Amino acid sequence: MKNPMDRQLEKRLSDRAVAIGREGEVGAFCELLKMLGSSSANARRLSASALGKLAWMGVDQAVAVAALAPVARRDPHPQTRQYAIKALKAYGAAAQGCLRDLQDMARNPSEKDYIQRDAASAAAFIEEAGRIAALAAERHCQRCNACVTADEYARSQQVFQRVFCDRCFDEVFLERRNFETQVAINKTVETRDGTVVQSKGERRIADWLTAHGIAYRYDAKFRIIAEFQIRPDFYLPEMDVYIEYWGLDTPQYKMSMYKKQTLYQKEGKRLISVHPHDLPGLDRLLAAKLRHHGFSP
Repeated sequence: MKNPMDRQLEKRLSDRAVAIGREGEVGAFCELLKMLGSSSANARRLSASALGKLAWMGVDQAVAVAALAPVARRDPHPQTRQYAIKALKAYGAAAQGCLRDLQDMARNPSEKDYIQRDAASAAAFIEEAGRIAALAAERHCQRCNACVTADEYARSQQVFQRVFCDRCFDEVFLERRNFETQVAINKTVETRDGTVVQSKGERRIADWLTAHGIAYRYDAKFRIIAEFQIRPDFYLPEMDVYIEYWGLDTPQYKMSMYKKQTLYQKEGKRLISVHPHDLPGLDRLLAAKLRHHGFSP
């Protein structure tokens, strides 16, 4: 901190966060959410810890998870991230939307050992909590609203991460298979590292990432954002960044693009958009955008 007053303020915020968590002061829930945005790393860390302690005391779990998730992913202070990860674990099944991010952190060699360890522990716990909750809940098909059996639920969750009765499952499966076939047919352009993509624009992006030693996943399937399935063109797991190449200009394509962009924004995902007119300056664009997320050319 810059001066004694700042240190006093930091201590006051930190002590307050500790007291809220120790006393289980549910009425101070919003106060903790505000503290997560503090300029003090210690206040953020302790407020994340306190939010974890309030997890089963009647607070709004969805709001808590939505506030903790970005802290766990990208807070600049590693120990703050660790405490946010532990807090997400306390929310169990309510934090299922964070599973893929936690699993990515657990596997990421650039993360600190304790981040990898706690992320793996949180992911395993949340996954099991979700399984238990699913067995106890009455589920309804998302298309026809019919009550589904446990077998129908397990089958549709395994394939689609959504709930369908057997009849709707077969219909959706056929639609998805036709879509997957069309996507596979469109993948005809090979990149330098052997990945087959759908356009020359995507190849330019893939080749740039490869040339700069940046790991990526192309067209990853079943990455879940809220209740929707999103297949990002590129996902950079070491930076937790998505890149979409918006290569078409038809009305239907634009509607899909706007919907997808809205979902990314709603879920707090970090998205870099690339359009055909950006390709001549692609090196400058990607270097500038990724510099904010730790990239050093």
